[in-house]
Amino acid sequence: MNIVITGHVDHGKSTLVGRLLADTRSLPEGKLEAVKDSCKKKGRVFEYAYLLDALDDERRQGITIDSARVFFRTPKREYIIIDAPGHIEFLRNMLSGASRAAGAVLVIDAVEGVAENSQRHGLLLSLLGISQVLVAVNKLDALGYREEAYRRIQEGYGAYLADLGVEARGFVPISAREGKNVSLSAPEMPWYRGPTILEALDTLTNRPEEGTFFALPVQDVYRFSADGDERRIYAGTVVSGDLSVGAEVRFLPSGKEARVKTLETWPGSPKVSARCREAVGLTLTEELYIRPGEVMLRQDQANPVILGDTLQANMIWLGEKPLRRGRKYLLKLGAAKTEAALVSIDRFLGGPLSSENSAEELRRHDCGRVTLRLEASLPFTSFGDNPSLGRFVMVDAFDAAGCGLVVGPGSSEGAQVPAEEGFEEAFFALLRKYFPHRFT
Repeated sequence: MNIVITGHVDHGKSTLVGRLLADTRSLPEGKLEAVKDSCKKKGRVFEYAYLLDALDDERRQGITIDSARVFFRTPKREYIIIDAPGHIEFLRNMLSGASRAAGAVLVIDAVEGVAENSQRHGLLLSLLGISQVLVAVNKLDALGYREEAYRRIQEGYGAYLADLGVEARGFVPISAREGKNVSLSAPEMPWYRGPTILEALDTLTNRPEEGTFFALPVQDVYRFSADGDERRIYAGTVVSGDLSVGAEVRFLPSGKEARVKTLETWPGSPKVSARCREAVGLTLTEELYIRPGEVMLRQDQANPVILGDTLQANMIWLGEKPLRRGRKYLLKLGAAKTEAALVSIDRFLGGPLSSENSAEELRRHDCGRVTLRLEASLPFTSFGDNPSLGRFVMVDAFDAAGCGLVVGPGSSEGAQVPAEEGFEEAFFALLRKYFPHRFT
């Protein structure tokens, strides 16, 4: 199960992850002792965060720059846990880490309370479709493990997540540094009778298979003519459903059709079926010319795949230069690439619309509902129908500058998908409530 650890800078995310690794004995043999010895020699107080913060810059500045992936196991299952940066300048890394998570642990410092980035990360988790959120109220040891500090954050931040449509699966009072309520219950907090962090993680459910319909974006087509093998092997990873030998398939956008002859794997013998998340190669009864980026679908299944040259998406922009109308960008969706241009900013989610930027650009760290026009028609779905076919990145020159979740098809005039009744009023009421110094 993929879990992202997020929250404001210095609220204790890396310390919590280090504790989880140590308490579940998931570290390489001797690692904990080696880090402790290193700290002793340097006259530095040992912190569990040092187990994770491996980059020199991170150790020197005391902040997590990259999304570190680490593994641990409970009696129930294995976890890939992602420690995501909390500093605003590293939101790109936080988003890349969170994009494939099934759940999140959002860490809040009980001493500092709910910071603006705590709210920002809650908003981003909501936009990414992560609905399973555990909130770890950390550093309660600094407040004498007082219940009122925990309750204040539980009530206030719980209401904020509910406003975003995210139900907190639990609030756990902890001290990551002291290991309280991480893997073992803390006698210092008798007023709390809920699960530890590890127990709460085991209550989350993994993402289901991404859709019941079969879909495979074609990554490449291989031929080994030099070895006397004239077959075309169409290769890719199944992102939804399953496929068996003999199935009739259709490719988009070309519309070409054929029947599956064999399913190839390497190393090993040919298979008779393939399912979601398997990387496979296959041959067809017809030798079709298919370009990488096309999506293969089964003909006997209905599917939500849309073939179009405009789309509407929730976009998060992280480039140094703003996303502007009149410029072209490279859009990558699945295995496909095409140029794209901004048609309109239909809703502005990261700040107030103003005469300065209302319809022309998204600036760095802004979020918005946008309409994009594609140079070539691509097959896609909404993010809700299939995450793999409903998310994309935008590249500005050589900079991966933005990412988006597809809402649905767009129109060349923009704003085709009608806003929910009262959406703008309700959304800006939330912004004014939680960011009063920015939204007036």
